[in-house]
Amino acid sequence: MFLRVLILVVAGFTLTIQNGLAQQSSAASSFNSSPEEEAAAAHFYTSVATYVNPVLPGDHPDPTLLKVGNDFYHCGSSFHFNPYLPIYHSTDLVHWKVIGRVLSPASTNIVTDRPGAGVWQGAITYFYGVYWIYFSSHGQWFSKASSPAGPWSAPTQVKENAQTGPLGYDNSIFVDDDGKPYMVIKNGQKVNRLQALGQDGQLTDSVINLDWVNAKLQYSWAEGPVMCKRNGYYYYFPAGDVSGGQYVLRTKELTADSSKWERLGDFFQPITDPNNRFPRPNHIAAPVRLADGTWWTIGQSYEKHGNDDWSGMGRQTSLYRVLWEGDRPWGAAPVSSPVLKPALDNNNTPWRSVYTDRFDTDSLGPWWHFLTKPAAAAYSLSQRKGWIRLSPDTGRIHLLQKETDHYYAAVTQLQMSNSNAEAQGGIYLTNGKQSVVARLYYTSGKNPRIVFQLDTALRELPYPNRKDVWLKLQRVEHLLTGFYSTDGKSWQQVGAPVSAVPIDKAQPDFNSWVGTSIGLFAERGPVDFHFFVCKDGFSPLPAIGSNNYYGISKIKRGEGMGVSNTSVHGGWLMISGVDFGAAGEAKTVEIAGHATQGGQLELLTDDLEKGRQIAVVQVKPGGRLLHTASLSPVSGQHDLFIRFPGKAPGDIIIESVRLLRREK
Repeated sequence: MFLRVLILVVAGFTLTIQNGLAQQSSAASSFNSSPEEEAAAAHFYTSVATYVNPVLPGDHPDPTLLKVGNDFYHCGSSFHFNPYLPIYHSTDLVHWKVIGRVLSPASTNIVTDRPGAGVWQGAITYFYGVYWIYFSSHGQWFSKASSPAGPWSAPTQVKENAQTGPLGYDNSIFVDDDGKPYMVIKNGQKVNRLQALGQDGQLTDSVINLDWVNAKLQYSWAEGPVMCKRNGYYYYFPAGDVSGGQYVLRTKELTADSSKWERLGDFFQPITDPNNRFPRPNHIAAPVRLADGTWWTIGQSYEKHGNDDWSGMGRQTSLYRVLWEGDRPWGAAPVSSPVLKPALDNNNTPWRSVYTDRFDTDSLGPWWHFLTKPAAAAYSLSQRKGWIRLSPDTGRIHLLQKETDHYYAAVTQLQMSNSNAEAQGGIYLTNGKQSVVARLYYTSGKNPRIVFQLDTALRELPYPNRKDVWLKLQRVEHLLTGFYSTDGKSWQQVGAPVSAVPIDKAQPDFNSWVGTSIGLFAERGPVDFHFFVCKDGFSPLPAIGSNNYYGISKIKRGEGMGVSNTSVHGGWLMISGVDFGAAGEAKTVEIAGHATQGGQLELLTDDLEKGRQIAVVQVKPGGRLLHTASLSPVSGQHDLFIRFPGKAPGDIIIESVRLLRREK
């Protein structure tokens, strides 16, 4: 098997780069490292040269990937979440942002509005000088655009015929070296076919019948097939089913003759990382080749490690290196440790996280979605400047984003409209089937109160204020805690924490194929919301909740957990999407932790090399202490980097970081 291995023994530790995996381990050695080796090792501690999967955390099922020049685009199944088919853009395959959505609820009557239904597939592609996206919803459809950001054309149905048969779902598009596109057709367990596409986007030429691929159900459902080409070989990648399995076949010509195809077996290398949290990746996108000759793909997996089950978040998308053993492709084995990132530049895109929204624009950001079509028409950004009004007709409406983290403090400020004294609204966290929800809300009426509820767990406190109320839902892994405030600064807890395991664990019917969402809701009458923040920087942010890191490890201290560097080169961690509040609001940063020796912690926003230093925290030795430092002016939402000094491992342990406002 082809392996790319570089081993550097530097200052008592070993750095290994194997199959794109950046690992470190202690090594007692008298080896005198060269300046080049020292610089290579230090590079990982002074720049963001690695990433930690998933790169698209949260519910991102059935991923497809398109490379056009130096840009990458992703889409997948959006199911009933609308507007449908969000398009993501990246320049480095690691950092992704939503740039638009293909279908508005009002643009189509072809979508069934219930969990598990909606729009499947979302195969984004480019041929004949136009961007196309093919999707399934009671048939196969396509839309076209001159730019992936849209606007996209109204959907056109792909015509079926007797020879082709029903077109099914989870199809993809393969474009050959000569620019000729093919639909990779999948219907049920035993139908796997290819057929060319014409200039009009419709099927043409004769069918290439590959039904023999899964005639004996060798690959379970053999679903989500994708194709790529290299060195004259066509590669065909079918997935097993929603629970996992990824396989590969190859041929020298596009033919229905099974004797011309070779079954290569499993695509992914065996997993050896005992801490890997994504055990059964599959449904990969067609691998793409970069300018440096490396190949990469993205694929989905539920998150689970032993009894710690996060399947409820949905199928999360990770980035994998594709390795070649001659002309045999292997997907690098999944790991939950740092991986050497592609040799690409990030164009100032933050890590994928739940977005802060202050509702101060004329249109709703493309990161939001609704659970029903009526809800998508029941909001207003114009009735009150700087607020969004949710106006349910009957029942309950929601404004949500896909949950991305295990640690956060979601905060909102709300007011009730005077038109309905029975209105209620607040923060909403739901599983995909919408059968289990967590709600933290204010309810008006004769008995105004704050309510925190998840399943049968119920917490209530009176709130006769009848004016503004601030709500905060704090998640620390599987524990949720509710808070309320009269000023957004001083908080009162709403009863004891509640277990979110019923939301987080594997759900019946694979959670109706979708994962958890978090955001706002209103019912019984209009509710105005001033903002929504998910990663509130003025609440403690646990260091173990970092989204990317290098050179650190978790350390248990009593009942809590912290992180510390693992080498004399230091180390760093990044907490994505931290909200620093309005301009001038954050004055001080506070870091909780332990230290056996003093030192400095450097805080930067957005990047280690190109980012902006906002604080240097002087850490004093001692037991558990709170270390503070003044902040440079910073506001809005940023990825927060914390860099350890080059000290002995374990000298400084960080538990959490929090922003402080100026004391009056």
